[in-house]
Amino acid sequence: METKRMNATAKWYSNRLRSSRRGFLGKAIGAAALGGFWAEDTIQAYQNNVRTASKPSDLKITDLRVAHVVGAPMRCPIIRIETNQGLTGYGEVRDGASPNYALMLKSRILGQNPCDVDKLFRRIKQFGFHARQAGGVCGIEMALWDLAGKAYGVPCYQLLGGKFRDKIRLYCDTDMSRDPKVYGERMKARFEHGYTWLKMDLGINLVEDIPGCVTRPLGVTQRSSGQTQHMFTGMELTDKGVELMADYVGKVREVVGMDIPLAADHFGHIGVNSCIKLGKALQKYNLAWLEDMIPWMRTDLWKQITDAVDIPTLTGEDIFLKEPFIELCKNHAVDIIHPDLASSGGLLETKKIGDAAMEYGHAMAMHFAGSPVCFMANLHCAAATENFLVLEFHSEDVPWWEDMVTGIKKPIVDKGFATVPDTPGLGIEINPDVIKQHLAPGSEYFAPTTQWDKETSHDRIYS
Repeated sequence: METKRMNATAKWYSNRLRSSRRGFLGKAIGAAALGGFWAEDTIQAYQNNVRTASKPSDLKITDLRVAHVVGAPMRCPIIRIETNQGLTGYGEVRDGASPNYALMLKSRILGQNPCDVDKLFRRIKQFGFHARQAGGVCGIEMALWDLAGKAYGVPCYQLLGGKFRDKIRLYCDTDMSRDPKVYGERMKARFEHGYTWLKMDLGINLVEDIPGCVTRPLGVTQRSSGQTQHMFTGMELTDKGVELMADYVGKVREVVGMDIPLAADHFGHIGVNSCIKLGKALQKYNLAWLEDMIPWMRTDLWKQITDAVDIPTLTGEDIFLKEPFIELCKNHAVDIIHPDLASSGGLLETKKIGDAAMEYGHAMAMHFAGSPVCFMANLHCAAATENFLVLEFHSEDVPWWEDMVTGIKKPIVDKGFATVPDTPGLGIEINPDVIKQHLAPGSEYFAPTTQWDKETSHDRIYS
């Protein structure tokens, strides 16, 4: 009777656990029960064979390598962090930046536990700066979260505190045309494809060659003033120039209608007074925002524009870390903040930025132009940030863009939205076949980087 009872118990455990993720454990318990319930040698066999590749406390970083993709449509250095347990995490240096921004930090993270994300971020953030110079810090931070999520078996948004939304709204940039009707039709096609938010370029290049539209020193053009901050170029719009640019927007609005949000960017390096004149002329077209009219660090001048114009203002794609965003928000210098996660500090810092902005009553849109790796990081952060509005998407017209990654339901972008993945980490793996087809000339696919293993210095910033 006792043997019969033990056999029945062993069969129940075996059937129960064989169908679970721990199928081997079910088999082990069943076998152990048949030969002597909970036999020590069988349990030891289970412990020796069970997969332990996600034991977070023992995880260590062993390598960092780069695959430099081009034409996505930007240059996108994708980084891969490897560990002693076979787990790999992916991140991305911001579009257009040097892979060396990440490689120079390799020696600072080797041997460390990638699950200590905040600790490692605080160690390396001193090497970041605004715009592309933040790319290495942010790319590594993305990869650390990817590894932490994989180690714990949860998506990154869960590690950030959970999600407020399942789908992320996108806005789509559209190739410009000097003909507003053509431009309007291109954007209307975006709307018909499912995008519920649009953005247009609206620069003084539309009118600077028309006599009487732009006052400027002889020889100064929009192109020649590219390295000079807007307030110091001497370029100002005339009433005629303002009227023609506003009329251009009006013709675009005739095509796309007034119901869909339409934002505007790339105005040119014009002074504050011209920004205000143009902003007032555009009020009747109810634009979603006026983006980066002047450099982000000019808080007082931004406030002048914001207070004078009844259209939301927006800036922030080149800001590193939360403190400058807080300065803008507490002064109500802009209406909407616009971090680029690959410059602002990565997933956690960008969520902190959004939360801080919310305390001052400001919404957060997100700037993005990169590969699906950075895109996934943006999705998780946007999902976890309550005051999020909309995320930029630059790659609608790149046919192989989503093929760079696997492990996620396709299409990644569907009718102007992207579903937040529930798979561990960022939720994707790299497709080597596609990546190798689009590497930067002269670069290799995740080539060894041992030359960066022992880069050392005394990094502490206090005595």
